[in-house]
Amino acid sequence: MQAWQVHQNGEPSEMMRLEDVERPVPGEGQVLLKVRAANINFPDALLCRGQYQIRPPLPFTPGVEICGETEDGRRVIGNPALPYGGFAEYAIADAAAVLPAPEALDDAEAAALHIGYQTGWFGLHRRAGLEAGETLLVHAAAGGVGSAAVQLGKAAGATVIGVVGGSDKADVARELGCDVVIDRRAEDVVGAVKEATGGRGADVIYDPVGGAAYAQSTKVVAFEGRIVVVGFASGSIPSPALNHALVKNYSIMGLHWGLYNTKNPKLVLRCHEQLTELAGRGAIKPLVSERVPLEGAAAAVQRVADGITTGRVAVIPGLGDGLTEGGAA
Repeated sequence: MQAWQVHQNGEPSEMMRLEDVERPVPGEGQVLLKVRAANINFPDALLCRGQYQIRPPLPFTPGVEICGETEDGRRVIGNPALPYGGFAEYAIADAAAVLPAPEALDDAEAAALHIGYQTGWFGLHRRAGLEAGETLLVHAAAGGVGSAAVQLGKAAGATVIGVVGGSDKADVARELGCDVVIDRRAEDVVGAVKEATGGRGADVIYDPVGGAAYAQSTKVVAFEGRIVVVGFASGSIPSPALNHALVKNYSIMGLHWGLYNTKNPKLVLRCHEQLTELAGRGAIKPLVSERVPLEGAAAAVQRVADGITTGRVAVIPGLGDGLTEGGAA
């Protein structure tokens, strides 16, 4: 089979190589999945660079989120067990961790429902306790992680403010349902949020960016507000001033969704059931901006790493052979 391999760490476009390799053999408690679609996540770039919290042995195949097909024909979603990641024709996954793919979503959309939406659900509901009528501020609102939080916030009845970088991303954020869109390249984020909220600030702030975005968050978080720290796509990890959190009476919450798979897996299943229900009635739908063939995976991972994509980019084996996403000619 064909699979992208990383033999040494570095930039995805330089280190990912498409090779012919042996089909992986599942171990005890694992299943072999034919990859129908693999969604690209920022951690895929970090894996290539050797900067992710998990460092699989070299060589490895990146791709941490897929929609796949079991040997008995079931369509499922899940996180491949590295080093046999999703940017390949076949991947390995832990049997206990695979979930049924929502019927309302196609392969690429289903692949994109997992990490970003689970992270959003846990961040907004489990950690921050977002309530209807509150104001939610989402940084990088047009990106893969941010777009999920926007849709989940709207589904929960919140007023959503989206911060983006560029007019094209502002258009995407509006289409996603943001009530207010702020272009950080053209506007003062702090002033615009205060104006939009009548000076009160945002009740919940969802931050997958870090750096300057986090600094802005501390200036616009409301009384008893909650800042949910999801990641550091900017590459800059801030050092919170706890005296500031004290005098303004706000909470700083970390979220590492992957821990729930071992600490409380029943919650992951409950979350998936709720996400499936929301998708079934059209309340959420992953924004897949690009579908690329397997051959285009390395360049696509680099685009995600460089922050120039919107929504989700999905790698679909067979697409370059003139096949449809479902696999039929």
